[in-house]
Amino acid sequence: MNNVENKVRDIVASAPDPREDELTKTIERYTAAIPSSVYLAVGVGAAVLALGAQLAGGGKWGNFVASWVPTWLIIGLYNKVVKLEGHDKTDAGK
Repeated sequence: MNNVENKVRDIVASAPDPREDELTKTIERYTAAIPSSVYLAVGVGAAVLALGAQLAGGGKWGNFVASWVPTWLIIGLYNKVVKLEGHDKTDAGK
């Protein structure tokens, strides 16, 4: 049993540090100031712009702008998750 305990202790000791670096903290501090609804609005705006371009006959331009929609929505989702479950919970008191 001692061998198993030593292996578990080694695995726990070699686990990566869950804290974020200073660059990530700085970026998250600035982006957290932007409401998540802004990212949603930009995503919806890109969808409307893409639809308008498609209807106006700009197929390639419409497809290009349409590719922005999931990007902005996932950035907004990341922003929301960071606000709710961000690094500050694991860095508390350090």
